[in-house]
Amino acid sequence: MSDAAQPTAAEVRAAAEAIKTALDRHLAAVERRSGDEDPAVYEAFNQLAAAAEVYDELLYDRYDEVTPFEIPGADDSLPPYAGPDEPHAISVLIRRDYAVAEPQRLLAQAQRVEAAEFEEALGADDDVANTVPGALGILFGEFEPDEIASRHKEFGLEEGDSTLWVTAAEEPAEPGEWLAAPFEQVDPQLVVCRFDVSAVFDDHDHDDDDDDDEDDGEAGDGGPAPSDSGR
Repeated sequence: MSDAAQPTAAEVRAAAEAIKTALDRHLAAVERRSGDEDPAVYEAFNQLAAAAEVYDELLYDRYDEVTPFEIPGADDSLPPYAGPDEPHAISVLIRRDYAVAEPQRLLAQAQRVEAAEFEEALGADDDVANTVPGALGILFGEFEPDEIASRHKEFGLEEGDSTLWVTAAEEPAEPGEWLAAPFEQVDPQLVVCRFDVSAVFDDHDHDDDDDDDEDDGEAGDGGPAPSDSGR
């Protein structure tokens, strides 16, 4: 890179100040969070990640130096947001994966629900809770997805990856408009924020710790990655 194309020292300093501002916003969002999946926290995280990336690039271009920061799973696959500045509607798309780790526990929970809620119908459908598909239908019909997420071990389930996307729209969808294909035709440019949880981020942290141990002969003291998240 030529000297003329290099960022100025003032630009690098401004990028550093932008990180400080983003850090303050992220901490404030975390302090005000309304739950584990607060969109304001996700948005603040993405802003912090973007500010860190800009600073890292400018620092390298100007001084041939790097930072120790690495944001796992940043939204590199998503284009810049191009939706309305003041959306009048949003859609929340959630995927959570589970492994059926303890089928007998799952069946037992479904049978208890069936016995308590549908006792009068047991004569006709008493085999429903004795199959895994039937048990899943009973439990997900009885409990909200968030409750199952928080109590998954009680239901014999083991958490896998999960993701939450918030997309913006000018107007709410008409009733029944997307029910036939609820997850199709999502415009990536309308994604306001997203939040991903995966064991791969934990594995990444452990790999970094192992590298530190090999290099230093003792545990590294780097800061923790954001809580199970790659946004």
